[in-house]
Amino acid sequence: MSTFLHDLFEGKIDFEGQKTVEHISRNTLVGLTVVSYVLGLILQSLRVTVGTFGFGLLVILLVTVPPWPMFNKHPVQWLPVQETKKQK
Repeated sequence: MSTFLHDLFEGKIDFEGQKTVEHISRNTLVGLTVVSYVLGLILQSLRVTVGTFGFGLLVILLVTVPPWPMFNKHPVQWLPVQETKKQK
């Protein structure tokens, strides 16, 4: 059970996944800001503006924060450790 929790909270994603998450979150936040502002302006309601933005933010967090498998398609292949002269 502890390994399951460890893997769940560790959240490993690769560098390409990080770039994808950054693009998704940035573009969606900009679009969400515009949509919630315009919607609140049309309906003349600050509650609608904040509610729309808050709901959209929760959706963005649900999509980008967990380490979904689609964000780990290109895992990093590290080089093996090489011995140096001082270690011999």
